[in-house]
Amino acid sequence: MTAPPAAAAPRHLAALTGIRGIAAWAVVLYHIRLSLADLLPQWTIAVLAKGYLAVDLFFILSGFVIWYNYAERIRAGGWAEARLFLWRRLARVWPLHGAVLLGFVGLVGLLLATGRAAPGYPLAELPLHFALVQNWGLTDELSWNHPAWSISTELAAYLLFPAVVMAARWEHWPRWALYALLLGLAAVVHTIFAAHGYRTLGEDIPGLGLWRCLPEFAMGMVLCILWRRWTQSGGRAVRALIAALFWTTMCLAWRLPETALVPGLFFLLLAALALDTGPLARLLGGRVLTYLGEISYSTYLAHFLLFIVWKLAFVDASLQLGWLGLAGYLGLVAAASVTLYHGLEKPAQRWLNRRPPLWARPAPALAAE
Repeated sequence: MTAPPAAAAPRHLAALTGIRGIAAWAVVLYHIRLSLADLLPQWTIAVLAKGYLAVDLFFILSGFVIWYNYAERIRAGGWAEARLFLWRRLARVWPLHGAVLLGFVGLVGLLLATGRAAPGYPLAELPLHFALVQNWGLTDELSWNHPAWSISTELAAYLLFPAVVMAARWEHWPRWALYALLLGLAAVVHTIFAAHGYRTLGEDIPGLGLWRCLPEFAMGMVLCILWRRWTQSGGRAVRALIAALFWTTMCLAWRLPETALVPGLFFLLLAALALDTGPLARLLGGRVLTYLGEISYSTYLAHFLLFIVWKLAFVDASLQLGWLGLAGYLGLVAAASVTLYHGLEKPAQRWLNRRPPLWARPAPALAAE
C-alpha cells in the first residue's frame, strides 16, 4: 500500500518558513559579532551574542514540520515508508553538508601548503563529520564546520522519528497528557544542563547538543499535534501569546535560567505564529522572507566557511569589519546561499530522491496466486 501524499500546508504556515530565514541570519550575525565591536554599541553585541538560541527555534520548528509532512505517511506505509523517509532526509541534508565540508578540506590543504597553521581541523575526526555523527558525544570540541553540529543531532532525531511515530500514538492522547509531555520534555532540557552546572543553552555543545536537540524536536512534534486540534476548535494566536507572557513572567519571577525559559517560550511563540492569520503572518509569509527561509539551509551551512575565507582575504589583524567589509560579507553569504540552493542543494536532493538505494525502496508486490 502506498502512503498518501502530504496535505498541502495552509497558506499562513508560510510564516514558519519566513521565521526560519530570519533565524538563519541571526546565527550568521552571532558568529561574526566579535568582528563588529568597532561598528556597533555593546548592547547590540550582547543581543547578537544570543543568536545561538536560533538553533533551539530550528529544532522545535523542525519537529513540527517533520511530523506535519511525514507522520501520516509513515503510519500508512510502515517500515518501508520509514526507510524511504530516512533516505529523503539524507538527500535533503547531506549533499550540501558534504560539499561545504570538502570546501573546508580544500581550505586546510591550502593553508598547510602555504606554511600556515590550521588549528581546529583534526584529520582524525573528519570521517565523523562526513558521517554526520560528530556531535553524538564522540568529540570534545567543535571543529571543521561548526554550525553542522546541529545537523548531526537532527540526523539522530530523524533516525528515531519513525520509531516514535509507530510506537507512541501521541495524537490519541488527551490534551492534558500532551501538555504534561511538553512540560516533561522542557524539564529534561533544563535538568540535563542544570546537572552539569550550566545556565545557558550554548554550553558544551559537543557533550550536550544532542540532548538539546532531541527533546526540543519532540516538542515540535507535539506542537503539530496540538496545533491541528487548536485550529479545529477555534484556537487563537492571542491565547498562545498570553501563555508566552505568563511563562516568561513566571520564569523571571522565579529567576530561572534560559535553559528553563527558552524551550517553553519558543514553543509558545511558534504556536502563536502557526495560529496567526493576521498581518504578522502575512508579513513573515511574504515572498522575500519565505524565499530567505527556503535558502536558509545554504545560508546556515555555508556562512562559517565564507567568513573564514573573508577574514583571510580582506580583514587585518584586528579582525574588525568596517561597514564596507560587513556589507561585502553579507552580500557574499546571500549570493552563495542563492547559488548553492539552486545549483547544488535542490538538484542533488532531486537526483537522490529519484534514485533511492535498495534498502530504501518498497518491496515489490507479490503476484496473487
